[in-house]
Amino acid sequence: MKNLKICLCTVGKKENLYAREYVEHYKNKGVDKIFIYDNNNSQDEKFETVLYDYIDSGLVEIINFSNIIVSPQIKAYNDCLKKNYKKFDYLIFYDMDEFIFLRNFQNIKEFLSQKVFDKCSRIQLNWYFHTDNNLLYYDNRTLLKRFPEKEKRWKNRKIGGKEGIKSIIKGNIDIRILDVHILNSKLISCDGFGNIMDNSFNSFYSNNSDHYYNYIDHYYTKSTEEFVNKLMRGGGVHGMNKEFEKRRIDIYFNLNEITLDKINYIENKTKINLSIYRTKLISLNDKKII
Repeated sequence: MKNLKICLCTVGKKENLYAREYVEHYKNKGVDKIFIYDNNNSQDEKFETVLYDYIDSGLVEIINFSNIIVSPQIKAYNDCLKKNYKKFDYLIFYDMDEFIFLRNFQNIKEFLSQKVFDKCSRIQLNWYFHTDNNLLYYDNRTLLKRFPEKEKRWKNRKIGGKEGIKSIIKGNIDIRILDVHILNSKLISCDGFGNIMDNSFNSFYSNNSDHYYNYIDHYYTKSTEEFVNKLMRGGGVHGMNKEFEKRRIDIYFNLNEITLDKINYIENKTKINLSIYRTKLISLNDKKII
């Protein structure tokens, strides 16, 4: 195994409930440094209150990004890359609900030390979405214990017909990040097995069985309550965009079972009309009776 130095760049907002689990996961995977760009408003919660020991040890560094409203994720990624691309052999760009899974490797350094990646400047892994496990409300168990269920279909999240990937890039590459998924189209992209891939958001493993080995556990929705909280804090790219909120609700019901309790909760909290899902629920119930 190569003596690699690896950092993780991420943006967080109102995610104190999950921050320790996230940091501990990547600490156990062998990440040397975690840069968290704190996009909370000044009056909101602070990561320092739950990550103080990791900060004291030097594993975690919090960067104040509270006043960045437009595209904070891309701006944070560029800042992290500019400051650290010469300091680390690999830089990971994942969100705080994305947990890397490597079936045959305990340590991410073992994974990235493989010769198959020598030709790659970017390594992309696909998402594997976890369902809400029909939980309406948050409870304080770990994500893994609350949401063991994964969406039965692999190609489950389609936005404009596309699938999602996130990226790890090699150090010493001076680029500008233009997209939170592919980062930059000039990079030579490989999948988790070192196969050269199409450098686009909808790139997918060349072999349908590959995703069972290396992927990203994506806790996109969590419970209904937590999903609504995610909506209310806005997106890292689209911010508080009403059309994007509706699209996220579409994704939520694409991943999870449609129930009246979920419809009522989301509708009451967001004031978005979900009559289309009431109609779908009636149709689904009619089919069950038949």
